[in-house]
Amino acid sequence: MVGGGVYKRWLEVSGYVWLEVARGGHWLEVEEGGRMSQELVVKGRRLRKLIGVSRRSKLITKEQILVRYNSIVWLFGLAEPFNAEPPRTTLISSYVTPVDFFYKRNHGPVPVVDDIESYRLSIGGLVEKPMELSLANIKKLPKYNVTSTLQCAGNRRTAMSKTKAVKGVGWDVSAIGNGFFPPALYLYAIWGGAKLADVLELVGITKLSRTTSFGGKHVEFVSVDMCKEDHGGPYKASIPLIHATNSEADVLLAYEMNGKPLNRDHGYPLRVIVPGVIGARSVKWLDSINIIPQECQGFFMQRDYKMFPPWVNWENIDWSTRRPQMDFPVQSAICSLEDVNTVQPGKLTVQGYAVSGGGRGIERVDVSFDGGKTWVEASRYQKSGIPYVSDDDAESDKWAWVLFEVAGDVSQNTEIVAKAVDSAANVQPENVAVIWNLRGILNTSWHRVQLHVKPT
Repeated sequence: MVGGGVYKRWLEVSGYVWLEVARGGHWLEVEEGGRMSQELVVKGRRLRKLIGVSRRSKLITKEQILVRYNSIVWLFGLAEPFNAEPPRTTLISSYVTPVDFFYKRNHGPVPVVDDIESYRLSIGGLVEKPMELSLANIKKLPKYNVTSTLQCAGNRRTAMSKTKAVKGVGWDVSAIGNGFFPPALYLYAIWGGAKLADVLELVGITKLSRTTSFGGKHVEFVSVDMCKEDHGGPYKASIPLIHATNSEADVLLAYEMNGKPLNRDHGYPLRVIVPGVIGARSVKWLDSINIIPQECQGFFMQRDYKMFPPWVNWENIDWSTRRPQMDFPVQSAICSLEDVNTVQPGKLTVQGYAVSGGGRGIERVDVSFDGGKTWVEASRYQKSGIPYVSDDDAESDKWAWVLFEVAGDVSQNTEIVAKAVDSAANVQPENVAVIWNLRGILNTSWHRVQLHVKPT
């Protein structure tokens, strides 16, 4: 703690180590090359000087600033909680999203869990054999690698707010990532750890169980992370027991990301990965698991991340009328172009990502070079040299996004549009207005970018 009870936390960002103080988000200590300095941020000017950001980089709001490192500009919040997304172009640079470019979503200060020897995961509730497990205990279980895309439910919220104001973090198209968690807002990564179904067997719950002998029907994940929305209590979420005990669902207690131990921003030392489900259910900094008779009653299960129709507003909302959102719908976004672009006439290559929840593959990505009048089908791919087939679990990663690419001729100002169709024939809606909701979640409408073609 800092004097006066001000809460502080560390962020590690590609060579920079930041100490951020929550009181107004004004004071920062920045360590670079072993030197420590403390400066007052005044409209972002001193911060720019400290980290080498150009004078042209504008302060977005009083609580946000654009930060450049590794030749990439990120949007960071200067106040708690810490949220950041990479530029969209970085998402298509590789199938597996590098850790440094994976979006960061938090609901409270990033916690510190540094005494790994004393760390214990408690598993209790309506179970036969409650127990505590060390990280070493969990690592003794079979390790699995799962390639899974995580997506914040608020991905593309900024575009939805252009129709009508919504409440929530103003994500562009990059609150997503593809990760590999060895036995895991979108990004794809490879996650590594133990399957939750194997862990639950240790407390007497067999595979494919819908209920325990004591009446447990849901698995609640409780974080070390403390949130003001839950009156200072821990962040928590749950999934049905049948989902948790199904080995084919690939739910992990992950301790690795892209082959290395989790870092603090992504949940060190242990987190949950629930593939095919909105990122809010993949709880980080896992403290305990409870087997409970009904859905978790935490704020982010019961009073957030629910999909309401466009006519519901903050005056007439009844949270109890909707179930917590789990699977995410089919989604795609163009990443090789910004919202507004100026290009030369001629051949233009369009690239982006497409993904669907629940393990559903991507059957088709359609791209229009004339605002939706005519369409061409884009090529889809995951792994180099291996053809992508949407329902081939042996060769394709069912929990992961596909990248797409298509080329077309442009000769005049136009709108380029992308839409995806998944293996269950679900397709993105044409207009955002029909899926607008007051929390701005699940904007899966056709993705559109504007093109200004230079005259010849």
